[in-house]
Amino acid sequence: MSKIDWIKEEIAALQEAGLYTNIRTLGSAQGAWLDVDGKRVLNFCSNNYLGLANHPKIAEAAKKAIDEYGVGPGAVRTIAGTMDLHTKLEERLAEFKKVEAVLTFQSGFNANTATIPALVGKGDVIFSDRLNHASIIDGCRLSGAKIKAYEHSNAESLEEMLKEHLPQYNRGLVVTDGVFSMDGDVAPLDELYEVTKKYDVLFMVDDAHGEGVLGTGGRGIVDHFGLHGKVDVEIGTMSKAFGVVGGIVAGKKVIIDWLKQRGRPFLFSSAMTVPDAAACLAAVDLLEESTELVDKLWSNAEYFKAEMEKLGFDTGKSETPITPVMLGEASLAQEFSKALYEAGVFGTAIAFPTVPRGTARIRVMISAAHEREDLDKGLEIFAKVGKDLGVI
Repeated sequence: MSKIDWIKEEIAALQEAGLYTNIRTLGSAQGAWLDVDGKRVLNFCSNNYLGLANHPKIAEAAKKAIDEYGVGPGAVRTIAGTMDLHTKLEERLAEFKKVEAVLTFQSGFNANTATIPALVGKGDVIFSDRLNHASIIDGCRLSGAKIKAYEHSNAESLEEMLKEHLPQYNRGLVVTDGVFSMDGDVAPLDELYEVTKKYDVLFMVDDAHGEGVLGTGGRGIVDHFGLHGKVDVEIGTMSKAFGVVGGIVAGKKVIIDWLKQRGRPFLFSSAMTVPDAAACLAAVDLLEESTELVDKLWSNAEYFKAEMEKLGFDTGKSETPITPVMLGEASLAQEFSKALYEAGVFGTAIAFPTVPRGTARIRVMISAAHEREDLDKGLEIFAKVGKDLGVI
C-alpha cells in the first residue's frame, strides 16, 4: 500500500458523502455578476458586501501606490517592512473604529492566530463561543491555554463557565464572533460584556462580518452596541466589506504595543503589500464619506430575505445580510448548488465540517452591488430550483 493511498481513500469517501469541495474559477472582477468557469452567472457567494472589490477609487489608489512604492514590502514589519502607508492606514482605522490603536495583519485569520496566543498561554483559560470561526479555534489551540466552550450566544452559560472554571487558572479570555458567518446571527455583545466586566476577564470579539455592515457607517459591532472602550480587543478583516485583503486588531494601545512584540504572524511574515494598504485607505475614505453603500446593502438584504421566506424557504435565524438557505443534507445542497449554477446563479453549497452535519445550506451573500432586478432574477431561479427539487 502506498504511503498516500489513505489520502485517496479519504477523498473518495468525501466524494461519496457529497462533502468534497469542487472549487470553481472566476474569470472576471468581483461584482453582481461573474464569469465562473466560462459561464456568466449572478453572484450570490462573495463576501464583497459593499461592492468595493472593483470600485474605481480603490483600484486607482492601488495603481498610484505601485507607481510610488512598488509592490512588495520586502520584509517583515519589525525589520524593514513598515511603510508610511501601513502607519497611515492604522491611524485612520483607529479613528474610524474609535479606538486607541490598530495593528494590521496579512489576513483576519492571521490576526486571530497572532492575538490569542499573545494574550493567554499555559495556565490560562479561554471561554469561547461554541460556534466561533475556525481562525479563533486555531488561535485558541496555538495558545496552549485550556479551552472551555460556552453555549452559543448565551451570556448565562458564559457566566456559569466563568464561575466554575476561572478560579483554577491564572488569566481568562472571553472570545466570540460578532456576526456568525454561517448563520448570520449577531452575538449579544452587550450581555456578554456585562459578564466579562463582573469577572474582570479580557473580552475579545472577531468582527469580520460586522466590519462595513453593522454600526454607524459600517463601524462594526462595538459601535452597534455602543461599547467603545469597553471591549478590549476587536479583530476585523479588510477582505470582506472593505473589498481588499488584510486583518485588523483594534483596541487598547497597550495591547497593540504588546502584539508588536509577541504577535507571531506580525513578527515572522511579511507586511501587507503596498497596493493592498493603499486600497484599504481608499476604502476607509469611501465609508467615511457616506452611508449610502451600507444603507443599500441592508435594503437589498431585507428585500431578498423577505421574498425568500414568502417563497417558503427556511432562511434560519439570520439578522444580517448573510442569508442561509437551509437544506439539511450535504448531497441535496450539492445538487441544489449545481442546479442553481446551470440556471445562472452562483450559490455554493456549504456542509460539514464548515457547518454541523445535517445543516447543509446555500449561503447567499447579498451586496450593495446588486440591483433590484438582480435580486428578482435570483429569486425567480431559486423558486424554480426549489420546486424542481421538492424543497418548496
